[in-house]
Amino acid sequence: MSQKSRLNMVVFQTLIFSLVASLFGRLLYIQVLDSGRYKEAAISIQSRDIITPAVRGAITDINGTPMVIDLPGLVVSVSRVTLDKQIDQGSSVLARMATLFSLEYSDIFQRTRLCGELPKDNRTGCWNGTRYQPIPIIGNATKDEALKIMENADQFPGIEVATVPIRSYPSLEGENVAHVLGYVGAVSDEDLKNPEENYYRSEVIGKTGLEIEYNDYLRGIPGIRTVLVNRKEVVTKQSTNTKAIAGNNLITNIDAKLQSTVEKALKGAVLRAKGSGYKGDSGAAVVLEIKTGRVLAMASYPTYDPSLWQKGLTVKQATDLFSEKTGVPALSRAIQGLFAPASTFKSVSVVAAAKAGYDLNKSYDCPAGVEIGNRTFKNFDSIAAGRISLEQAIAISCDSLWYQISYDEWVRDGGLKPKSNPNDYFFNAAKEFGIGLSTGIDLPSESSGRLPNREWKKNWYEQNKDFYCNYKTRAQKQDLTPYLIEIARENCIDGNKIRAGDAVNFSIGQGDTLVTPLKLAQIYAAIANNGTYYKPQIARAIVDQDGKVIKDFKPIVAGKVDAEQSTWDFLHKSLRSVVTRGTAAGSFSGLKVAVSGKTGTAQVFGKNPNGSAKDDTSWFASYGPTENPQYAVVMMVSQGGFGASTSGVGVREIYQTLLAPGKEIFPNGVPSTIPKVDLKKVSKVKVDLTGVKVNGGKVQ
Repeated sequence: MSQKSRLNMVVFQTLIFSLVASLFGRLLYIQVLDSGRYKEAAISIQSRDIITPAVRGAITDINGTPMVIDLPGLVVSVSRVTLDKQIDQGSSVLARMATLFSLEYSDIFQRTRLCGELPKDNRTGCWNGTRYQPIPIIGNATKDEALKIMENADQFPGIEVATVPIRSYPSLEGENVAHVLGYVGAVSDEDLKNPEENYYRSEVIGKTGLEIEYNDYLRGIPGIRTVLVNRKEVVTKQSTNTKAIAGNNLITNIDAKLQSTVEKALKGAVLRAKGSGYKGDSGAAVVLEIKTGRVLAMASYPTYDPSLWQKGLTVKQATDLFSEKTGVPALSRAIQGLFAPASTFKSVSVVAAAKAGYDLNKSYDCPAGVEIGNRTFKNFDSIAAGRISLEQAIAISCDSLWYQISYDEWVRDGGLKPKSNPNDYFFNAAKEFGIGLSTGIDLPSESSGRLPNREWKKNWYEQNKDFYCNYKTRAQKQDLTPYLIEIARENCIDGNKIRAGDAVNFSIGQGDTLVTPLKLAQIYAAIANNGTYYKPQIARAIVDQDGKVIKDFKPIVAGKVDAEQSTWDFLHKSLRSVVTRGTAAGSFSGLKVAVSGKTGTAQVFGKNPNGSAKDDTSWFASYGPTENPQYAVVMMVSQGGFGASTSGVGVREIYQTLLAPGKEIFPNGVPSTIPKVDLKKVSKVKVDLTGVKVNGGKVQ
């Protein structure tokens, strides 16, 4: 063998020995040094986690009375794995379920379909989990219904009955509170992808309202029992078993009795509007504690039964919740509805006028109309009141006086060619009150409203310029009227500027200005409190199951309106005059407690789905008692007509409960201490499960 061949052999042998050494080294590392990690991985392949959801914390009112609580109930679920193995994929079983529970087969079928199995435009009520997770169909099933399922297991293969904690709504004072409380639902695929949360498939979590805002406190810690199974899925050993830990309780500032009163007064106002010939399609009402910002009651109409989500929504119910035909009951109009504030805004205009140097104690003309450019801006009902004091102008809600003042200020600021640094008294006063900003309430999805100042106008123009400059080709045929075409032409030319009409409309709360009912309540709380206003808060405290305080929510100052004390004194006197001898005198006649407020009747542009013109929005914004203001109360009724006769009467009803002499809800003021949670108060609504024990689908 040549020298070269021997050298090649040595190199080859060295390579072989190196590879063998590397292989043995790797085996040593895997089987000895890193054996623990791989052992865990092997176990995880053979292990199954059985999750026991934690009892979710209760949500109570300001007195510790539960408004929502977990109570034991029977849930009927469907196993898609079992149904899919049947010849007809379980259609006969679902049909028998539909008959037993008096439901539509199509509803049950829809709710057992995975959302990914259905077209994107037909996923209402679908299941957003996996087919390996039991799909709850009936929540709070009766004992008889559960027994029929379990005693006839051969007719209901794949149908399971389990005793689980169910979100329940005792409504001990007749309160609804659906939009505030929100609802819970099954964990979705998107929830599971959230790296900040450690959710499990069988959990329910908050989806809206307080349920999602304070989900981390209410949720608790699920119990986990890990078992090992063989390849036939037979349990061979229990690995770990941790017990569920109940969630903390949330105490709110809502008073259940007051909430019930507000809800009834709001519904009555809407029905009163309908009875007066108006559309009266929806409304909202808010009660704030002025010196803390605590939300004592908040209602939206139409509302819905919050237990619907636990019982199981039909496709029709799910559709109706978000349908315009039914008034979109799922929408919380108190924090999400945006409306022109109309004459309630004149209180803001008073602050603006005072800063502009107008004497609030002088008299001003209130003509039938004011000529501005080529347009006449008319007073309400085109009635002239002559020369009157500004206090009287607020009391009778004169518009034309404000037309002249706001127009004069617009001219002083340069008109269509504004100064480099215009005074903008009206815009700046509104900004100080927080118009255009959300209140920061501890609820999700709050709308911010709109402050149509110069900055907003420029942004709006950039977004809409192309549409208005090409209006005849871009607009729908029914919108090609001479009036709208002319409006489009003007918007194309100078839509980025504050025009005289914009300034005039802004001063009386019309035009592009939009607020939520909650924002208006905050504004009137500021007026009552000489300019200081607070962040509205629903939560009062978080306490654990033993009553220990986990978190105490203190009042937070949200802003301060800078104005002279004489301005606040004038406003207080004028808003009292509205109730004693102004537009609201008839609605509040005979009320035994002194309150102050302002009516508002907002004109609405547009048409209803049936083609009819929209009716005015009815407002009443107030505070009371007048001499020592404690509460701000606001009500709004969409398409409700006059502010005084619709919303004003509703607010009066709220004050009769809130401040009735000798029967006040808070005779010693709103409670400042944190109450104990009294779960015994809901014992009468506990579900009777006597004789029903669920164990592997059999009755014991």
